[in-house]
Amino acid sequence: MLDLGCGEGRHVHGLYMLGGLDIYGVDLDEPSLKKAEEGLVWLPKADTNTETQTTFETGDATALRFEDDTFDAIICSEVLEHLPDYDAAIREMRRVLKPSGKLCITVPHAWPERICWQLAPPPNGYAFQPGGHIRIFDEVDLKASVERRGFKMFKRHHAHGIHSPLWWLKCTFWERQDDHPMVKAYHDFLVWDLMKRPWITRALDTVTSPFMGKSLVMYFQESET
Repeated sequence: MLDLGCGEGRHVHGLYMLGGLDIYGVDLDEPSLKKAEEGLVWLPKADTNTETQTTFETGDATALRFEDDTFDAIICSEVLEHLPDYDAAIREMRRVLKPSGKLCITVPHAWPERICWQLAPPPNGYAFQPGGHIRIFDEVDLKASVERRGFKMFKRHHAHGIHSPLWWLKCTFWERQDDHPMVKAYHDFLVWDLMKRPWITRALDTVTSPFMGKSLVMYFQESET
């Protein structure tokens, strides 16, 4: 497994707990990689008889060091919206993925993202931070960009419906996003939901995700044509 643009390791940590997988987390940001590696210490590992390894390393999504046909599956979550040449990253993922492999890409859902851009405008707003989002993806265009590289989408959905309001609040109170009481209160609510996962918030997220989910999630495999 490759988690390309792994950040602080959320997906790597989930895969690690499943067990039975060799996992690579790749990112350009060294402090995030350090946090991701340190986080493994606190996680339970599945009891399997398979000897595996989890590796974190710095790397450029547009110029990966791995050989062709290395990975069975790749996750690229909330990364492409940051890259000036996102097509180069798609090309690299195609190169290092085995012909039978699966690819999961997530990007910000277009209309919730547009609200963020409007609420925190230039020159210092949401979309104008160093390393920040430089584009809003149209779903049809992104699907076409990936499929031009020899993939075929077989599933898509939206996720994190109850997360969009947090970003709208952060953008509304952009200059105080770290200490504004409304932002802090909603952030604490999401942390509580993550840890406790009560049925009522899980149901609310399921209902809201199709139309206001923060993320668009797309799954691809090798095209048969």
